[in-house]
Parts: sequence; structure tokens; C-alpha cells
Amino acid sequence: MSEQTSPQVARAVGLSQRWDEAADCAVAAAQSAVFTSKANFRGANEGQRTVGQSFTGEHTQKVDGKGRMSIPADFRRVLEAGDPDWTPGLFPRMYLLYGDHLKNQLHGYTVEEFSNVVDQINALPRGSSDKKKLSRLIIGQSIRLDVDKDGRTVMPIKQRQKLGLTDGELTFSGLGDHFEIWKAETFAQEVADDLGDWLDAQEDGFDPLILLDA
Repeated sequence: MSEQTSPQVARAVGLSQRWDEAADCAVAAAQSAVFTSKANFRGANEGQRTVGQSFTGEHTQKVDGKGRMSIPADFRRVLEAGDPDWTPGLFPRMYLLYGDHLKNQLHGYTVEEFSNVVDQINALPRGSSDKKKLSRLIIGQSIRLDVDKDGRTVMPIKQRQKLGLTDGELTFSGLGDHFEIWKAETFAQEVADDLGDWLDAQEDGFDPLILLDA
């Protein structure tokens, strides 16, 4: 006796296949939505991180006789974002440059930005004069500092003496990808006055942003 498929069985098989196809489409759509959501979230975070990694503004802070000083709150957020190993609860790290090319000032970098600079130096031809000089000035004359939960770090006496003080007021000046640390009095004399003289020499209504078009 030959086997035949009844109409009821055929319809059931057809419905099952359509349900499977519909389920596959639903899963694919859900996976696509999740992927898109993650991509948008990652893109938004990257955009925020790019903006957040800029050191901006001028801030006056104090350093005591033991070298303890507070990093401006805005700068701490940038240091956190620029430290690949930082997570909430950990202390962010930074690099302080004090090379001989820096006169009366120090430069502060995030871990990430300093690593980028070191990578560029290491990419120079081995044994070249430029590589040796940059290695000694940037890599050799820098120290890593930890910033504690209260936003404080300790500046060694050697670096304070370079600024011409052991304690007193400091000026932190944001320059985008890094920041400067000056003795407040020196900053007023050498930076603020110089910038003021330059602006006074410009025409009325001068907009410094036009320099970006040069």
C-alpha cells in the first residue's frame, strides 16, 4: 500500500516552515537592531571622549612644602579618560615632562597621549640624532604620577625647583592635548604679558581665529 500525505499533514508542514522562516527573520532583525544600537552607543561615547580629552582653561592651584598639589577637577576628568587602565575607584595616572627644552614650566600629558608621543619617537630611524635627542628630552626627562581620590598628586622637589619654588601658587594652563604648569608669578610675567602685548599690536576687532585660515 503506497504512502500518501494527507492534506491536513501537508498544511501543518507548510505552516511549520512559514513559522520557522518568520522566526528566523525576527531573530535577524533583533540582531541587527542590537548591533546598530551598540554601534550608535559606541560612536556617541567616542564623540564624548574626543571632546573630553581636551585640557582647557587656566586654573590657579597651590603646592605645599611636601610637593602636594591638587589637579584641577576638569583636568582630572581628562586624565581619567586618557588612562586605558582607569576605571571608577582607581587612581588616574599622568606623565609630567620637565625636559631641558622647557623653560620655567612643566608639561602634563595623559597616559594615552604620552604613549602616542613615545611611539612617534620610537618610529624614528634607530641611532639617528633626532631620535636620541627626543628620547633624552621627552622619554628620559619625564615621570609618571598617580592622582589620588581627592585629586592630589606629589610634585618632586626637582620639578618644583625648575619652576623656581618649593611651595606657593601654580598656574595650570590647558593647551588641548596637554597642559602647562607654571609658577603663577612667572606665568603672569612671561605668558600673560606677552600675549597681551601681541594682542595690543593687532588691529581693532582682530579675531585670532582667522589664524586657522592661514
